[in-house]
Amino acid sequence: MSAQRLDGKACAAEVERALAKRIAALSDDGIVPHLAVIIVGDDPASHVYVNSKVRTCERLGIRSTHIELPADTDEAVLKDHVEKMNHQGDLHGILIQSPLPSHMDEEAITDMIHPSKDVDGFHPQNLGRLVQGRVDGLLPCTPSGVMRMLDWAGIELAGKRAVVLGRSRIVGMPAALLLAARGADATVTVAHSKTEGVETICLEADIIVAAVGRPEMVQASWVKPGAVVVDVGINRVDDTSRERGWRLAGDVDPAVEDVAGWLSPVPGGVGPMTIAMLMENTVRSAELRRDLGSE
Repeated sequence: MSAQRLDGKACAAEVERALAKRIAALSDDGIVPHLAVIIVGDDPASHVYVNSKVRTCERLGIRSTHIELPADTDEAVLKDHVEKMNHQGDLHGILIQSPLPSHMDEEAITDMIHPSKDVDGFHPQNLGRLVQGRVDGLLPCTPSGVMRMLDWAGIELAGKRAVVLGRSRIVGMPAALLLAARGADATVTVAHSKTEGVETICLEADIIVAAVGRPEMVQASWVKPGAVVVDVGINRVDDTSRERGWRLAGDVDPAVEDVAGWLSPVPGGVGPMTIAMLMENTVRSAELRRDLGSE
């Protein structure tokens, strides 16, 4: 058996087609969705991610502002940028590319972003809504992308056993909350670095979401035949057989393809969906601003 492909590129393309109609409707009201991205430092991977987001904005007709700051920028300077953007009326989304330099308090800076412009979905107010079971706000992009991809594939979640590997506020915990929320209704277990017997726990799962940042950690022996496996990980591993000396690997071993019923590829799985949901959050923020203005 070879797993069916959870094709993030195809699903993201469908999301973009729907967004194009919403962007056109905003344009009819004289509104252009506007996303600002701030990057601090010269991390190559971060610049690749930011450029991909900017290109997607251009393709969809979303205005983007791209601010690059040197790695030794004082934290107060970054906070000043955020504060000004919070009050900028024609700006709908603010994204600060992670990671920030070690001298900056990333969580505190993220918390400064106004909740209505928090298109990453990490502000305590937006995460708090999710804890309350409300999924109508600005949701963290990667977990909401996972959910959209599962829905796109027609995968039934209600009553199923789901295991989320990882408990970060960026992916693991929000993914668990979304899987357990009304309408999804999965029974969720969160496993982490202190969890004992993780292999046995995974073997009982109908759905596994791997988000631990450990290359190829999930082995075929951990996966129940026919299970759905979503690989959120993207890791750079040494590979002397490649001209560049490395390759990208997920958190799931390639051999899982022979056991799982569905498997998301790396790359081409969750990554495109994360960007698609960022665009959706930006459009949603613009729509909410429009609707508030018309009341």
